[in-house]
Amino acid sequence: MQERGHLIRSVLAGELRSRLPSLRKAFDSVFDDLAVEGSDGIGRKTEAPWVRVFSKAMSPTPREGFYLVIHFAADGSAVFITVGCGSTIWRGGDLRPVSDDELKTRTSWARLIVQQKWKSLIPFDDEISLGAKAPLPRTFEKATGFAKRIAASELNTTDLDLPLFRAAERLNEIYLAQIEQRDLSPGDQSADEISVIAKPLRNRAGKQGRGLTAKERQVIERHAMALAIQHLLINGYESQDTSATKSFDILAKRAGEELLVEVKGTTSDFCDSVLMTKNEVNLHRTHKGSTGLIIVSKIRLSRDNGEPTATGGEIEALLCWDIDEWTSDPIAFQVSRKTNFSNTRN
Repeated sequence: MQERGHLIRSVLAGELRSRLPSLRKAFDSVFDDLAVEGSDGIGRKTEAPWVRVFSKAMSPTPREGFYLVIHFAADGSAVFITVGCGSTIWRGGDLRPVSDDELKTRTSWARLIVQQKWKSLIPFDDEISLGAKAPLPRTFEKATGFAKRIAASELNTTDLDLPLFRAAERLNEIYLAQIEQRDLSPGDQSADEISVIAKPLRNRAGKQGRGLTAKERQVIERHAMALAIQHLLINGYESQDTSATKSFDILAKRAGEELLVEVKGTTSDFCDSVLMTKNEVNLHRTHKGSTGLIIVSKIRLSRDNGEPTATGGEIEALLCWDIDEWTSDPIAFQVSRKTNFSNTRN
């Protein structure tokens, strides 16, 4: 076991570190903090040791973010070159454990990003099976987005540099999508921004470089508004942009019917939550049956010459929306001092 630990943490990790100059060519220049880490367990040794390549900002610990990771079958029969993720996620401004269903969602999202770019998972279309009995290796399997299996008998005749570089290219694509927060729902994107405002000195490890600028958010919102107005027009509504003056974005009219419509634009590929102000929530409850929510997701940003532009987007129009069919979770409070006239000093 001591020899295995030395091979994993020192020898193999060292080999990968020596390849970092080559692997960096697979990454955007923003990811200039690549590192290598290996583990064969602490105390009681794990059945499935691993070594990973990662961006310190995007994955500061093995429990956070995505990374290129080499896994070994428990019986020594195979090596798996994979891209996988940790078992926690940023939600509501905090790191929270990931359930099996959430792991499935995250790994499915990673595969989607790769398939959009390369039209296929090949050569990372193998099933990972570590053959271990302990819970941790089974979690590794669930947290794997995609994998290439190399039999131990083929290691001496296989050029490992090529699949490692291809895995790094795919990890880079996932990181770029994360920078645009495509893996976070609109509500979680907003919760992160609120968390930064409320706790500016808080350790935000793993969140560096992620998120959109104020100008980029404005471009996204304008694009979403234009698509929402176009959608309403196609469905027979006349629209008035009220976003600058009201607690809703569009006043839509059709044959004597009026709808107060909220529009949410996002780069996210997930749209199971949005952020609303207290006034917006009150409006949807007070005028239930006469309000709508239009979510424009999967908007893509380009930054030619430093100027952001938005394209694309998928529309989900919830007209005559019942806000109480969704849950409302407070993610921040304005806490005000009570006025105590008896203690007021002259």
